[in-house]
Amino acid sequence: MPPISRRRWLGAAGALGLSACTTLPQPAGPVTLEAPAIPREFRAAWVATVANIDWPSRKGLSTAEQQDEVRATVALAASLGLNALILQVRTSADALYPSALEPWSEYLTGTQGQAPDPAYDPLALWIAEAHARGLELHAWFNPYRARQSAAQSPLHASHLSQTRPAWVKPYGKQLWIDPGEPEAAAHTLAVMRDVLSRYALDGLHIDDYFYPYPEKDAAGNEVDFPDEASWQRFGLATGLNRADWRRQNVDRLVEAMFRLTREVRPGTQLGISPFGLMRPDARPPGIAGFSQFDKLYADVERWLREGWLDYLVPQLYWPRAQTAQAFGPLLQGWLALNPQGRHVWPGLFTSRINAEPTSWQPEEIVGQIDLTRQLHPASGHVHFSMAALTQNRRGIADLLRFSYPAPAVPPATPWLPAPSAPALRLAWVDRQHAALLADDGSPPPRVWRWWRVRGQWRGELAGPGLFAWPADADALVASAIGRNGLEGPRQGWLK
Repeated sequence: MPPISRRRWLGAAGALGLSACTTLPQPAGPVTLEAPAIPREFRAAWVATVANIDWPSRKGLSTAEQQDEVRATVALAASLGLNALILQVRTSADALYPSALEPWSEYLTGTQGQAPDPAYDPLALWIAEAHARGLELHAWFNPYRARQSAAQSPLHASHLSQTRPAWVKPYGKQLWIDPGEPEAAAHTLAVMRDVLSRYALDGLHIDDYFYPYPEKDAAGNEVDFPDEASWQRFGLATGLNRADWRRQNVDRLVEAMFRLTREVRPGTQLGISPFGLMRPDARPPGIAGFSQFDKLYADVERWLREGWLDYLVPQLYWPRAQTAQAFGPLLQGWLALNPQGRHVWPGLFTSRINAEPTSWQPEEIVGQIDLTRQLHPASGHVHFSMAALTQNRRGIADLLRFSYPAPAVPPATPWLPAPSAPALRLAWVDRQHAALLADDGSPPPRVWRWWRVRGQWRGELAGPGLFAWPADADALVASAIGRNGLEGPRQGWLK
């Protein structure tokens, strides 16, 4: 391996935010060392911005305070052993990033359409902070909600309810974008295309809000979603009944989102987090409850069958002992509906741990993690939401440190059309500090490092940048992790 040139090192150092050295040591030559396989598990948390559930902690924080909370949240996630965050960037036809298509979210400044001052790009900061620690950052969109019930700010003149009022329908205490309006769907896809094209996202994510959950009138009767106008203009001509037409509208958006991610940013995953119960005719014995197929018009089973997603996070928000919605049988049921072998990671209701008398005990979440590992080894799970971990409710964050005794990398997604991870070389800055670089001198986005300490291997997931060689380690084995999660060639070095 040729030595790294001073010019190339200085260029790489600048990209990494490193300072130039007065003397440039030669890179260490690789040696052959045997280290264990990398542990695999998706460990994530949703970061909800709607109603300031997770971030920012309240409206109107200064730019510096918002940024401090970002850094603190990412640092906590990394310290707990998480390896991904799912950040809500579009709560209600708004934006938590600079956008020419939709107004700034009120959950930042308190006023819809008002940018942070001093100006900054929240999404870019979240990505940078997450990637610096080797964490994935997935952007979470609500494709249909136009105004959430807790919203207080006046609607901005650029909001869809003002610019395209025919697309937006009041239903219950919220506003909803009509899924039957083709131009509204095209607008949502344009929003996603804009974000995918500008940001190095690891995932694009949507949750369980398709057609809205049914509202009831004063007599307790369900109120149908008010889409008569779009049904008359677009639905009748299809020859479908109204329920099938509604499902077709959602199917088309999901398929288009999948095609969009492959077109614009091929290494980015598409993830969907639906309600946790499958359609009634596909359920395991003993499972009962709400049908999202019939009420939300979400044919999740078809999306799995067609492979229109890369990972599914069914919201299994019930305790293990609740027979009609038992966690274990539901997880096994979703796994059985997955002919293309996409990732299936349960969503955990960690926020049910709270100060209320009906609070879950932290052991329920730990038990669900253990059961997931038994039923589906090397898979993963997602916590709703980060606030429960930030507040360490009833000691859940402390317990998770025992559930995550060592770091892990998310499972590989080999079907993603992403380039292979490069081989690495070690470039010393001084006798204690070095960086891992690709052959072209660029820093890889994520690396796995195995340190050998007294004959035992200790692993860690890291982002690009300068690192210190531990005083008690006599050897290093490292590899880059590609956009598809596959491990690149390993290299070893002796101190």
